[in-house]
Amino acid sequence: MKYVNVESVEAGELLGKTVYSSNGTVLLSAGVQLTVYMVNTLKRIGVTMLYIQDEAYKDVDAEDILDETTKRAIINEMSVTLESIRSGKDWSPRKVALSIEKLLNDVLNGREMLVQLTDIRTKDNAQYVHAMNVCLLSSVIGLNMGLNYNQLRDLAVGALLHDIGKVGEPPGSGSAANSSLHHTWRGFEVIKNKREFSLLVAHTALQHHEHVDGTGMPRGIKGSDIHLFARIVSVANIYDNLINGLSKDSLMPHEACEEMMALSGTKLDRDILIEFNKSVSVYPNGTAVRLSTKETGVIVRQHRGLPGRPVIRVARGSTRYSLDVVEIDLAQHTTVFIEAVMT
Repeated sequence: MKYVNVESVEAGELLGKTVYSSNGTVLLSAGVQLTVYMVNTLKRIGVTMLYIQDEAYKDVDAEDILDETTKRAIINEMSVTLESIRSGKDWSPRKVALSIEKLLNDVLNGREMLVQLTDIRTKDNAQYVHAMNVCLLSSVIGLNMGLNYNQLRDLAVGALLHDIGKVGEPPGSGSAANSSLHHTWRGFEVIKNKREFSLLVAHTALQHHEHVDGTGMPRGIKGSDIHLFARIVSVANIYDNLINGLSKDSLMPHEACEEMMALSGTKLDRDILIEFNKSVSVYPNGTAVRLSTKETGVIVRQHRGLPGRPVIRVARGSTRYSLDVVEIDLAQHTTVFIEAVMT
């Protein structure tokens, strides 16, 4: 598969990765042959990047930690939960917990894989995909930091529900002038009333916009006064917002990682950023890149612990009839660097 900008997709190409609707059902299945109408529809609903099947890269896998059934379950449960809150109805912590159990099972089974947040977002499903991504990345960081299963479960629930207070958010509640109305307070109030959840879950939602230097919201607490879970979720939340693909200011993963490092010690915890950088794929599989050798190729494999030094497949030769396909492992070729991402 290749990871490409939707503007370069042509009718007749095969979709490499499933697109989900806002309730977790399949909008377009992997393998479907795209038509002009489908491509235009994807653009209209906000899709900017797609996985496309390519014969030359048929062995390249997106390496998802989460199983497709897990993704559908989480997106569906978030859709049901947020709609219940929006309409003033009760919601089920037990069902949320069940979806978390599935996610943590996948995380534990895929502990040697890097996180690649490349699920296709639309304007309708973005809120749910964001919650799922923040939950996944937070859980992986927490696992790397040595949290036990019970701690991981509370962290994962808090991460999944971190923005629950945005449901029914009154106008102006996100502004600095109205910290008492900030969505984190509303999320805290919604979660703390669910006795099935630890109070740490509610505090994770409350504190995930606090900054380690004390400039955050809603209370301006700093450093270790911010709970570890909230500091982890803050890192995952900012990263996923940077790469969301729906904004004109959206960044590629390698650009977002650089932006994250610039926030070390101010907005974000340095130690957690170190674990973040070990956990996330800087250059997702299928991404086309240009090397410092001026050759172009596609990312085909990752190295756990060396996310910035993947394996790239390059075609060398003077004509299309005399091409020699080679793989350059940047972990071994230490003088070769990725110069640019081709979008």
